[in-house]
Amino acid sequence: MHPGGWNDGDAPAFWPVFPVMFGLFWLAVIGTAFYFIRRRMHDGAAAARAAADPMTNARSVLAERFARGEIDEDEYHTRMSALRNSA
Repeated sequence: MHPGGWNDGDAPAFWPVFPVMFGLFWLAVIGTAFYFIRRRMHDGAAAARAAADPMTNARSVLAERFARGEIDEDEYHTRMSALRNSA
């Protein structure tokens, strides 16, 4: 028999790397899942708040119409001040 190798000698020097990397892999998987679940919950709550507030919706529609060029700057400011005064 010869010394060394897998059966007769010591384990390779890099053996601790595998359990550490395995643990880090599962921490990354769990962290990524937590991130996406948390992000989805936050986006859903923000959308619900925006849908519940009609003034926010009205301001965003007005800003979109101004950005598309459907209304000019004077009309935008006039309508925005009307929205502010009605709140």
